[in-house]
Amino acid sequence: MTEANNTDFIREIVAADRAAGNYGGKVVTRFPPEPNGYLHIGHAKAICLDFGVAAENGGVCHLRFDDTNPTKEDTEYVDSIIDAVHWLGSDFGPEPYYASDYFERMYDCAEQLIRKGLAYVCDLTPEEWEKYRGDSTTPGSEPPGRSRSVEENLDLFRRMRAGEFEDGAKVLRARIDMTSPNIHLRDPVLYRIRRVHHFRQGDRWCIYPMYDFAHCLEDAFEGITHSFCTLEFDIHRPLYDWVLENLGFDPRPHQYEFARLNLSYTVMSKRKLLQLVRENRVRGWDDPRMPTLVGLRRRGYTPEAIREFCARLGVTRFNSLTDLALLEHCIREDLNRRASRYLAVLDPLKVTIRNYPEGKIEYLEGINNPEDPAAGTRSIPFGRELYIERSDFMPEPPKGYYRLAPGREVRLRYGYFIRCEEVITDERGEVRELIATYDPETRGGSAPDGRKVKGTIHWVEATHAITGEARLYDRLFSVEQPGTGEVDFLEELNPASEQIREFKGEPALAALPVGSRVQFERQGYFCLDPDSTPERPVWNRTVGLKDSWAKQQGK
Repeated sequence: MTEANNTDFIREIVAADRAAGNYGGKVVTRFPPEPNGYLHIGHAKAICLDFGVAAENGGVCHLRFDDTNPTKEDTEYVDSIIDAVHWLGSDFGPEPYYASDYFERMYDCAEQLIRKGLAYVCDLTPEEWEKYRGDSTTPGSEPPGRSRSVEENLDLFRRMRAGEFEDGAKVLRARIDMTSPNIHLRDPVLYRIRRVHHFRQGDRWCIYPMYDFAHCLEDAFEGITHSFCTLEFDIHRPLYDWVLENLGFDPRPHQYEFARLNLSYTVMSKRKLLQLVRENRVRGWDDPRMPTLVGLRRRGYTPEAIREFCARLGVTRFNSLTDLALLEHCIREDLNRRASRYLAVLDPLKVTIRNYPEGKIEYLEGINNPEDPAAGTRSIPFGRELYIERSDFMPEPPKGYYRLAPGREVRLRYGYFIRCEEVITDERGEVRELIATYDPETRGGSAPDGRKVKGTIHWVEATHAITGEARLYDRLFSVEQPGTGEVDFLEELNPASEQIREFKGEPALAALPVGSRVQFERQGYFCLDPDSTPERPVWNRTVGLKDSWAKQQGK
């Protein structure tokens, strides 16, 4: 496994600060999600960095909810985020932090800026503001109201808080530089009026701080030393520093930016993920095809595999596209060590062994996990009637096909050699059943006379087999970078991303609890879904056995 504390530019910065005695040698980081959706695999990278750097340096990491936009936030998302952070193995202490707990202090900071002549109330609509702001090639110009007195601005801001004005009628802006080449410094909005019920504050407030104003204050209030953000916030850092400097915070936190995770065949925009859920394109936030952590968890991914994936990604300042196959490789590698093996047939074809005694059941020994000798063995029933995979038989096999065919012999996993003697078809010519014979001298998979067979197939004894539902998942999108072209991303959904089959499995599968992760031999890794019932278990395929990423890497 990759060491999670590999050196990167952020860890080098933190190490240098500690060596210099900055912040008294302390390291305090934060993970600050907005509670307006479920966390996805991209957030996992941030969690591993924020909590990882703190842990490696004997520090702490705060889980802080940036609940400054009540129109989209909900306790459902708060609960899901807390659960996801704990599931990934991170510890944020007894309670999370909330931006809304600082609303009064943020308001006081806004009044301080007004008193210093560094903030003013603006009456312009967003459309009117565009005319004054300018663009990337044209400097802005001074808008009406920018020259109001401190007293007038304080009065208007307090009346905004008191609810005297309608939504959108006024905003509080920072007075910085209308000609700045950084358009985010052209008098950005600090507060807006929004009469919306807040899930924690109720109707106490009708004005809410903007993220760029609130975020840096939250960091300062909590004594954050190193604030890690993704690269799109690079251009916002001057405003972060301007607010803290002009409010006199010393020492003050510093923001550092790193490249976010971009994963092939995946969208990670909260807006797009919400659209998939609301339009019933998926089963919900926890659909196993979704990149959400609840979806990956339901699919069978382990926190260890996700942490390993994040460690292998590293931390850089260069945007790139990560192959989804790397994530699949990490979960396959993890489950190969821990998952018990079972026999299951996803597309059953019946086989009757005519020379095996009717009514007889014997028990063969199966290895639970060849990677873990301590996992031991289990008993697998064997009898006259079996199911094999339909793809393991061909009436007219091509050259190089070593599985079952008329007159051909194969080895049954953990069992005997069998030979296909007869093929029974239906009125359409479809193969309905095979009649075979077995060699009782080949129990365990070898022949006393030394004859060899090239094919070994899996099987399930018919009378003891459980019947269940197998959900076979593929990539949710059919293109590598969905949503980046002229076509609507919904048109790029993979219509074959979920296939449902009725399968037959060995009886030991019936005793496993929901959430169990196993390998169906020759099929892939599967996880028992919460939709399961004793009468009909539902198994989600986590990942197949083929490792395309390792093959690409020449491993």
